[in-house]
Amino acid sequence: MLSAQPFQDFIQANRLFEPSDKVLLAISGGRDSVLMAHLFKSLGYSFGLAHVNFQLRAEASDADEAFCKALAAQLEVPFYRTSFHTQSHAESYQISIQMAARDLRYQWLEELRAVQLYDFIATAHHQNDSVETILMNLVRGTGLSGMHGILPKRGHLVRPMLAFTRAQIEEMVEQEQITYREDASNQSTKYVRNKIRLEIIPKLKELNPALEATFEANARRFAELEELLQERVNVLKNEWMLPDQAGNIKLSLQALQQLKPLNTLLFELLRPYGFSAQVLEQLMASWNGHPGKVFESASHQILLDRDFLILSPIEQGAIPDKLIANMDGDWNWGKLSFKVNLVDAKDFVLHKNPHIAQIDADLLQFPLRVRAWRTGDFFHPLGMKGQKKLSDFLIDQKVPLSQKKQIAILENGNGDIIWIAGKRMDERYKVTENTKKVIILEQEQEHVS
Repeated sequence: MLSAQPFQDFIQANRLFEPSDKVLLAISGGRDSVLMAHLFKSLGYSFGLAHVNFQLRAEASDADEAFCKALAAQLEVPFYRTSFHTQSHAESYQISIQMAARDLRYQWLEELRAVQLYDFIATAHHQNDSVETILMNLVRGTGLSGMHGILPKRGHLVRPMLAFTRAQIEEMVEQEQITYREDASNQSTKYVRNKIRLEIIPKLKELNPALEATFEANARRFAELEELLQERVNVLKNEWMLPDQAGNIKLSLQALQQLKPLNTLLFELLRPYGFSAQVLEQLMASWNGHPGKVFESASHQILLDRDFLILSPIEQGAIPDKLIANMDGDWNWGKLSFKVNLVDAKDFVLHKNPHIAQIDADLLQFPLRVRAWRTGDFFHPLGMKGQKKLSDFLIDQKVPLSQKKQIAILENGNGDIIWIAGKRMDERYKVTENTKKVIILEQEQEHVS
């Protein structure tokens, strides 16, 4: 019989859930989640299996789903499944496949948990996953929250397999002759996590064979330090960050500048509003002598006043993206109308009207995308050398924050910004002496849908 005592001890020590709770197990068909299901069964817990088919590996994805369904029948527990067009989701939101899969999976699991009245969701992350996460965070840059790795419990999410290392899981699966599905992509080093697991960690284990145990002990210490930090941050929030009726918060510059350690506390105070460390560094570099400057996250803005930082929410409700498959006809985006003409370069007449874009047709890669401004956008303004952040350009153009999301951004199929409609074209797409065909786009008056 499967020895589940260390597993049970870990659940009890970390107070993951009570024996009477219902737990929804996220199952992929891989070794880790399949062993977790068998451990839950051996301990008599009440649970169900939930599987996501990401449609990324053709027949193999369908075979994974069939395996998980059969396992649920074998264990005599409920089985839930869903599928997503993960590739399309990643392209639409311009995120990685891994991020798209993660977002879709967790959103569905939480919805399923609430509807089916489960108390918790369990994923099969183990100690090696936590080590990999910490190393990834270190490479990318992180604060204390990135140093504690994967926590055993956060809200409705529990990770009982953190009781084991990967080697321990492999040994248990082999001893019990438990069948599972192998994902060939786990051996590909094109993914950052796989590269760390397959190439970096083996080198570190040469220096410290007990690497997982060391990282686990370090992670506990960092988690405790984070608790201390959050206690201090919560005191400051309660004293300083009470919004007015419009949701605006005024922070005294003099009080902020006296914080110690300044960088860490300012980051923790403003991180919930989406501000990155880089933006906050720019803010601190500007707050002595640059009143009126605005700093933005995806959801909020900070206005640098003479004596205060004024934090306020950004008006939401951006117009959805629109794909343009060809330039055969006029089109609309939100309330904006665009007229299209294709002419020979020999018939071309130069316009200096910012509401008219004249584009070298041969440089277009379809489908084009019409969308709103995004954090991190940059382009090469017509008539200027080099690139410029779009947020800085719009500030220079004195565009009110409330109007930024209403400006149409024309994006080429390769990701380049071609035109800030009504403002400026990109230098790279202008008409030159080598141009043969010219696309003329004219932004007309707002139309009524």
